[in-house]
Amino acid sequence: MVSQFDIPQASLIHAEEPYAVVILKHCRETHCHYCLNELPADTIPCISCSLPLYCSQHCQVQAGGPIHIPDTMVGSNFKPTLECIPEHKHECQGVHWPAILPSDVVLAGRVVVKTMEQKGQFTDVPNLSETLGLCESYSKMSPESKLELHIYSIVLLFCLHHSFSSELSINGDSASQIVILLSQIRVNSIAVVRMRSNTNDSYDQQDWFQNFSFGEAEAASSVEQVRVGQALYKAASLFNHSCLPNIHAYFMSRTLLLRTTEFVSGGCALELSYGPQVGQWDCKDRLRFLEEEYFFRCWCCGCSEVNESDLVISGFCCVNPNCSGVVLDNLVANCEKQKPKVPETISNKSHLQVHELNDIDIKKVAQISLDQTQSSFHVDSGYCLKCGSYCNFASRSKEVKKAWTDFRRLQDSIASKDTCSTNLPGALRSLGLLRSILHAYNKGIAEAEDILAKAFCFIGDFEPARDHCKASIEILEKLYGPNHIAIGYELAKLASIQLALGDCTAVYNINRLSAIFSTYYGPHAGIIFPYLLVLERERSRIIQ
Repeated sequence: MVSQFDIPQASLIHAEEPYAVVILKHCRETHCHYCLNELPADTIPCISCSLPLYCSQHCQVQAGGPIHIPDTMVGSNFKPTLECIPEHKHECQGVHWPAILPSDVVLAGRVVVKTMEQKGQFTDVPNLSETLGLCESYSKMSPESKLELHIYSIVLLFCLHHSFSSELSINGDSASQIVILLSQIRVNSIAVVRMRSNTNDSYDQQDWFQNFSFGEAEAASSVEQVRVGQALYKAASLFNHSCLPNIHAYFMSRTLLLRTTEFVSGGCALELSYGPQVGQWDCKDRLRFLEEEYFFRCWCCGCSEVNESDLVISGFCCVNPNCSGVVLDNLVANCEKQKPKVPETISNKSHLQVHELNDIDIKKVAQISLDQTQSSFHVDSGYCLKCGSYCNFASRSKEVKKAWTDFRRLQDSIASKDTCSTNLPGALRSLGLLRSILHAYNKGIAEAEDILAKAFCFIGDFEPARDHCKASIEILEKLYGPNHIAIGYELAKLASIQLALGDCTAVYNINRLSAIFSTYYGPHAGIIFPYLLVLERERSRIIQ
């Protein structure tokens, strides 16, 4: 997918309903099986099999289940006007196999049934590759994975023969079509996610502010993405991956929306992330994930060009206290050696106007390695990339592992809601140790600072919580960039703590996170992240 013209930042470029979607197993009791939103207290089950749960009669009917007619309307001229998409109808005949089989197999069943109904053909599984136009991964799978697909294809055929169409032939051709479909789902399906937070977004402004300082700051830090469904989007599957994406995917009910996160020049590729991003993992971990899950070697600008984030995210500091250079272990160093020295050596650039290599920033941590007389990026594991000093990895790695025991102990105290005070001194000492061993921009330090911020919030001591939260954000901004959505979530924590302290500088951070969320979610920001509305209301109160 390539932009045909210049596209401004925060532009909605694509919206699509799924070709097929299925709820994940762990969400069957908590989320609607049609729209995938959280279930209310008064759920509506499928009348035939009673296993799928829906948030409304609208969703029940849309899923293709029998229509529930209230007793008061029996005998009347009640006629539902909803359009049915019978995605569940074939699943509620007899044994409810969708509750047993893996989600991707259930999704394959829905794809097969929908395609057969569209073609009006019920004796054989049609050629799904022609219908869907998706790439497959079968040829790249291990023999064990291939055997698994063949077994599931036969099981699914028997299930469809029993519950959908007795005319459906159980033969090698149909089984082969389902095998290929399952391999397509493995690399083309998209996880439908919802944002989960422990905050109470139903506060009115006055009640929220009165109760805020006793718990809201800590709760604001509990935002996470939860996978609730698995879906196939035919057009969206055409977008390639990048570890430095320029578009962001999110969901409103079942609808997938794609929005640009930066200005995109005409002729540039439109790329989203299949999971890993620069700043989240280092390059070697991103490459391994993509090769294992999607069977390709990533050559995006984040994986083919030297960048500061990949150098420092898991790096050690130089033994010379006056040197800002980074020291890499052997695995990271070998991965970085594969990258070209400068971006000009990459001809297939996807972001022509953004994410250019910043030699000034890199020279702060790896100056001697950017030798302009050489043709590649020179990295020696165990040696500082700036001054060349040697670092003893074995002893330093042991010290890091020992330091993290204090943080795990502190995390356990927070999780069990026990007092954190007894574990805080040890964690603070360990933070000093980590800072003396790891590079200043190592993500481990950011995580340690964040744990301390949560602990201080937990005991109601917000001043050190604010300081540790700021320290964490400073590191993450180096790894992700200042306007990444990950920074927006961290700014929500910081603004919450500042509001608990009555610190008016919270307004600045609320403005920042509002701008970030508007870029990534547009007018849906307050729906995706309701706590944003709470912060914006408090910002207005302070300004007034």
